[in-house]
Amino acid sequence: MTARNLQVAVKRLPHAEGLALPAYATPDSAGLDLQAAISEPVTLQPGERRLVPTGLAIAVPPGFEAQIRPRSGLALKHGVTVLNAPGTVDADYRGEVGVVLINHGDKPFTIHRGERIAQMIVAAYARVAWNEMAELPQTQRGAGGFGSTGSHALPDAAATPLKTAQGE
Repeated sequence: MTARNLQVAVKRLPHAEGLALPAYATPDSAGLDLQAAISEPVTLQPGERRLVPTGLAIAVPPGFEAQIRPRSGLALKHGVTVLNAPGTVDADYRGEVGVVLINHGDKPFTIHRGERIAQMIVAAYARVAWNEMAELPQTQRGAGGFGSTGSHALPDAAATPLKTAQGE
C-alpha cells in the first residue's frame, strides 16, 4: 500500500526567503518538517510559550486539514513541544502557519532561523451529521473511561478464547 499524493498550494512569505519548503526527512516519513522563519534567535525560558512563524501560508484542499505536531527529538532532548498539539490548519484558512511552542524543560531553549520546530501532516477528515437518539447502542466497554480498561496489555485475543454465554 502506498501513500497518495495530494497537491497543496503554498505561498512563501517574505520572511521565509531562503528557507526550504516543508519536506519529508525520509521516504517513509508521515510528517513534513516545518522551520522557524525568524530573523534572530528566540529563547524560550522554562515554562514559556511563544508563537513561532513558519513564513508559509497554505491552501489545504477541502476535506483535508493540516495537523501541526511536535518533533519527538525536541520533546525528548529539551522538553520543547507544540502546546496545542495537534494544531489544526483548516481548509479555509489562508494566513501564516504558526507553531505554538512551549518549553517544558528545565533549561532555556534557543530556536534559530531554519531550525525544524514541528511537523505537519495533511490528513482527510469526516464531517459529522448528528443523529440524536434516546439511547446509544451497547458495547462491551459501555461508559467506562479514564483507565477503565486497566494499565497492562490485554491478553492476546487469538491466544485466549472468549467464553460464550453458555460458558463454552
